[in-house]
Amino acid sequence: MRRSLIDSATRSTAPDVLDGMSWREFEILVGEGFRSQGYSVAENFKGGPDDGVDLVLRRSGELYLVQCKQWRAFKVGVPVVRELYGVMAARGVAGGFVVTSGRFTSEAEEFASGRNVQLIDGPQLHRLLKQARGASSAKHAEPAGAATGATDQASSTTKAAPSCPRCTQTMVRRTAKKGANAGHDFWGCADYPRCRGTA
Repeated sequence: MRRSLIDSATRSTAPDVLDGMSWREFEILVGEGFRSQGYSVAENFKGGPDDGVDLVLRRSGELYLVQCKQWRAFKVGVPVVRELYGVMAARGVAGGFVVTSGRFTSEAEEFASGRNVQLIDGPQLHRLLKQARGASSAKHAEPAGAATGATDQASSTTKAAPSCPRCTQTMVRRTAKKGANAGHDFWGCADYPRCRGTA
């Protein structure tokens, strides 16, 4: 089901393909996009209040929260971003993402700028899903036992840099110079400071 969702979403030429699916399918699709970026994904499909959190991501021992907004006609405004940012602060997580099939208002983008919350709009999500489809196809195409021992080690050391979750450009490895993570390596967008995406 998950792979077919990615295939249909990325192969369709209809501009509203993401709007035509159910909210649950949309959240599953977003989760698969993050999985392709190396995150483990926990989906929140329980009824009741979710504090604005639809997915919980984990990578390198750190947690990230995701709010999905499948909005067809309206731009996602700053209240949604503020809500998630407040939950992130309360839970003490490393970062967060607001993902929409549409667009964000300029106020929402301004609020997110310089904070550890990243906005992913419809076109960016579509590019992320294309990467997920490519990763899924490569995984299914690889014959069992094709890579072992030294080959695995070589592939892990030459692993390509991830794409920025905010603008999908290639990221570069940097070292934090200040703050709680000073001295630790992280992935930063190659288009910094215009884009402040991190991983």
